[in-house]
Amino acid sequence: MNKSLQLNPNKLVAALGKPSKEFTKADIISYIAENGIRMVNFMYPAGDGRLKTLNFVINDIAYLDAILTCGERVDGSSLFPFIEAGSSDLYVLPRFRTAFLDPFAEIPTISMLCSYFNKDGEPLESSPEQTLRKACRAFNEVTGMDFQAMGELEYYVIAPDTEMFPATDQKGYHESAPYAKFNEFRTQCMAYIAQAGGQIKYGHSEVGNFTIDGKIYEQNEIEFLPVNAEDAADQLMVAKWIIRNLAYQHGYDITFAPKITAGKAGSGLHVHMRIVKDGQNQMLEGGVLSKTARTAIAGMMELAPSITAFGNTNPTSYFRLVPHQEAPTNICWGDRNRSVLVRVPLGWAAKSDMCKLANPLEEESRYDTSQKQTVEMRSPDGSADIYQLIAGLAVACRHGFEMENALEVAEKTYVNVNIHQKENEDKLKNLAQLPDSCEASADCLDKQRAIFEKHNVFSPAMIDGIIKKLRSYGDRTLRADIGSNQEEMLKLVERYFHCG
Repeated sequence: MNKSLQLNPNKLVAALGKPSKEFTKADIISYIAENGIRMVNFMYPAGDGRLKTLNFVINDIAYLDAILTCGERVDGSSLFPFIEAGSSDLYVLPRFRTAFLDPFAEIPTISMLCSYFNKDGEPLESSPEQTLRKACRAFNEVTGMDFQAMGELEYYVIAPDTEMFPATDQKGYHESAPYAKFNEFRTQCMAYIAQAGGQIKYGHSEVGNFTIDGKIYEQNEIEFLPVNAEDAADQLMVAKWIIRNLAYQHGYDITFAPKITAGKAGSGLHVHMRIVKDGQNQMLEGGVLSKTARTAIAGMMELAPSITAFGNTNPTSYFRLVPHQEAPTNICWGDRNRSVLVRVPLGWAAKSDMCKLANPLEEESRYDTSQKQTVEMRSPDGSADIYQLIAGLAVACRHGFEMENALEVAEKTYVNVNIHQKENEDKLKNLAQLPDSCEASADCLDKQRAIFEKHNVFSPAMIDGIIKKLRSYGDRTLRADIGSNQEEMLKLVERYFHCG
């Protein structure tokens, strides 16, 4: 047994003494038999971006072995709009590495995420997780490197206003109790997410904090650590499921919606990325951003308009993507600059020993901080199809390595100023803009679809389905039509409140 894993928050990891990526069917059966587990849940993402659940009562070892080995049938036409009822049967098979003890089940239950398979027993090409898997494989085949990701999951907690210790409007960033009311709820969520295998970096309250009609709206964020892109998507899906379920137990409402009302901070789903080779981060070279990183950024600059089709999927998304709201509107990138689309955050590249400076009694450290550097795509929000979004970002970064002029594009789109300040108007005029509606996003995807379909990553049927859905909103002029009308904005938010 690996003793270093005994304190792992995932109870299966601690009990089995091995990392989750090494779980086998025999491990799952052994844990179930030795720990009084009575039920198994299969969970899988559907076309609406939410996890679905299939419950199994464990009758005996033989039955348990059968469901773990063979999976079960599901109605694909009820899960995905692109699957017709006449040929709708699919199989779902559990991925053992995703197993966790359900923190909400009264009956002891093991839950696992599943993969989809078609009638021939082959991975369903248009399924969310298979699309991401293909995107990561294509990235590796083209570059010889691996694509990793992590998400910043922002959400609002909504509850009756107690009128005690009111927070300052739109000043909730990293606020402490009692001015932040839901810090304890967030830490509970973090503990459950960690138990389910989520690799969390930290959590905190965010900028958004206001009251409307006797209710507190408090924005929070949970940020993850960079991992294999497939694992990153799985962790975000489970995290959203956990946050919603725990909120329900507490009597709170939760929304990941990109916009709540006019003039208040919207919620994003920023995605950080890094490129790894032989376990080493390739984003820095000599303490500065590497050629590899700039090449990947160039690909994101080229495909930014169509990435919104995966990351900004309902009309409220485009009420968040407006100037002066720490959300991007223009296609550019920069260092430590929150007005840009792709941000290069602080990467601990300074030569000073900050730990010793803060703690004079400490010995000088030799900590390798090169692994920490990432780049951040800031346009996506909580409406995103998480698997499609991260797959789209993997395609975009791969595309950078397929472009002949990648470094030129990177140089042309780099900014080192706040582009929304008046003195930088000339710079702003030369930058392309993101789409301003779902319909415009669909147009962009249609123009660039060949790049996403290349290497058989996104299926034509999936792209067709995404375009059809985005155009169905008929929102080409909606942002201009509503403007700052708070009443109409609230109606729109209510319609898409439980997105993603």
